[in-house]
Amino acid sequence: MENLLDINFLIESFPTIISRLPITIGIAVGSLIISLLIGLTTALIKIYQVPVLKTFTTCYISFIRGTPLLVQIYLVFYGIPKVIYFFQTEYGWLQHIDVNIIPPEIYALLAFSINLGAYLSETIRSAIESVDRGQFEAARAIGMSPTQMMLKIIFPQALAVAIPNLGNMFISTIKDTSLVFIIGVIDIMGQAKILGSRGLAFFEVYIAVSIVYWIVCIVVERLLVLVEKRARRYERGVIS
Repeated sequence: MENLLDINFLIESFPTIISRLPITIGIAVGSLIISLLIGLTTALIKIYQVPVLKTFTTCYISFIRGTPLLVQIYLVFYGIPKVIYFFQTEYGWLQHIDVNIIPPEIYALLAFSINLGAYLSETIRSAIESVDRGQFEAARAIGMSPTQMMLKIIFPQALAVAIPNLGNMFISTIKDTSLVFIIGVIDIMGQAKILGSRGLAFFEVYIAVSIVYWIVCIVVERLLVLVEKRARRYERGVIS
């Protein structure tokens, strides 16, 4: 058993791996917040059939859903510096930005936000459209503006419908952050790879990091259940 698995090394690797947990959670939470804004904007564009923007939104969603996340990370990591450099040299814009000092975490955050935003767009759109049309008519009948109608009537009900899918996507995002090591971000997966290469004990560190991911996802799942119960207070017949 000792030759198969180094228990001591496995246990000792936990603190070092967990020390990088804030990076993993930070990217996941940050991308969720930004992607919610992207998803809500694109969902409303599709719902209200905004000319030109609707076509752009459709292409964006189709491209993101039709390409691997790994490719998107590379496109953001290598593409954004080239775009910034182009504007700097051709038009003299963005001169205050030094692409050489932009941390890789920023690129990871942008890549995950763009990716998750496309998927959340469809989730949010379907959640909004699931609200009974009578709710829209009632809000208009009492003189509510479109903004008031969305904030006070539609969004609270749509949120309760969307939360399960949002939660699943957030958990998937936490696990997908294991890809950010390819652009130099040292998250818990990256730290595990470094530890494994130092001690030539990849089996042990991958067991450790899988346990960390598992525990984090369980905690997030429990929190999402509480959030869903809280959101359900808007449903008819539920008393908060």
